Amino acid sequence: METYKTLAVFAQTWGLVYFVALFLAVLAYALWPSNKTRFDKAAHIPLRED
Repeated sequence: METYKTLAVFAQTWGLVYFVALFLAVLAYALWPSNKTRFDKAAHIPLRED
């Protein structure tokens, strides 16, 4: 039973680290200055009249 507890603690700890790192990577991508024009163009797609 001790193996289960060890595995659960390992998964919880490193899972949290993984998701925090993933969140920071997505946040950095979204806020990167060179992506601003791409996101501005995408934001105006619903307002275009084709």
